[in-house]
Amino acid sequence: MFPTSCDTFVALPPSTEGQQRIVFGKNSDRPCDEVQEVVYFPAKHYEDPEKLECTYIEIEQVADTYAVVLSRPAWLWGAEMGANEHQVCVGNEAVWGKESADGEEALLGMDLVRLALERADTAERAVDVITELLEKYGQGGNCMEDECGFTYHNSFLISDRTEAWVLETAGKYWAAERVEAGCRNISNQYSITTKIDKEHPALRTYAQEQHWWDGKAQFSFAEVYSYSSTARIEAAGGRYCEGRKLLQKSEGHITAEKMMDILRDKESGINMEGMFMTTGSMVSVIPKDPNLPGVHFFTATPDPDRSVFKPFVFVLDIKQLKHTCSPCFGEEDPVKKKPRFQSKPNRKHPLFLKHEVVAAIIDSTRERGLKIVQNMRELEKKKLEEMEQYLTEGIVDSTLLVHLFTDTVEEEIDIYSKA
Repeated sequence: MFPTSCDTFVALPPSTEGQQRIVFGKNSDRPCDEVQEVVYFPAKHYEDPEKLECTYIEIEQVADTYAVVLSRPAWLWGAEMGANEHQVCVGNEAVWGKESADGEEALLGMDLVRLALERADTAERAVDVITELLEKYGQGGNCMEDECGFTYHNSFLISDRTEAWVLETAGKYWAAERVEAGCRNISNQYSITTKIDKEHPALRTYAQEQHWWDGKAQFSFAEVYSYSSTARIEAAGGRYCEGRKLLQKSEGHITAEKMMDILRDKESGINMEGMFMTTGSMVSVIPKDPNLPGVHFFTATPDPDRSVFKPFVFVLDIKQLKHTCSPCFGEEDPVKKKPRFQSKPNRKHPLFLKHEVVAAIIDSTRERGLKIVQNMRELEKKKLEEMEQYLTEGIVDSTLLVHLFTDTVEEEIDIYSKA
């Protein structure tokens, strides 16, 4: 298995249809046997903040955390992607470069995604949260539920109601680019060049010390910190370019549906197949008007082409999303015991189990499979139409949305039961 992973996209006005919304999307590409769950955590106040246990290390907790919805590999604490009650969206990418990726246990990039969402009420504040944590705790550790020692640096695409930021890291060093209009995507390569709006104070000095930059040529983060060429980087570059083309193809007309189409595109490699595949997908629609709700769609199942994007809206009294929440093994979890990863428990959540059976039917029975997919798309279309009313007119009765995601999952399961 040759690990490659993920593509993240954002479209801001004037690239979006109607020009008053931001559309965010991500495919999480992970080992094909890994389960991705969708979970919700409410806002919380800590009277006496204690230590916070992340995937591998403990860090200082803050006094207040925001409500978050996360799509995450079921074995870890952090997340591949998600959103918070302030409509901040974050997705991360694995990146590699001249700075070696540390196998020593620290914060995973996925931990940083969740921490940013729990602690930041704007995209720019999320950049600050991640970089402050990087400086204090570092990044590192195995990024797969396996003893193989798969490690990487991280890049992040972060958006809110008004703008987006790209943050790319190499160990504790980093560069960030503000995106105020148009489209932007990231893949598994550095993409920030000479437009750097924030950076680590020693970013350029360190590059000079390593003889990566002579201090005279114009400083391009991607050129200075990237490998010149590897098979992995070339593959990522291909997906990055294809993703950009798909965004440009719909320039001025990007909607949730268009973003879902991009994430479903297999020819480009965006919807990945094989030993590393798309195990979860997310699309968010965020109106610029703060009086209107954001809507966040998640699959919680592999292959968006054979999945339903289900809506979630932040309202009061939401409970845990039971159908997409994986079993918890507590302190007996092999991830928590040292040496780690000596066994791999069954982490399949209820929706995953139902979807797994139906995916096999879709693959093996053409006519029956086409009918199932048609019913899935009809459910998705119905939910998109329902959400359009909230995106346009706002929420009148929030109690109608408390069980929105769970009710949609139950409708999806009902389709599978009749398959």
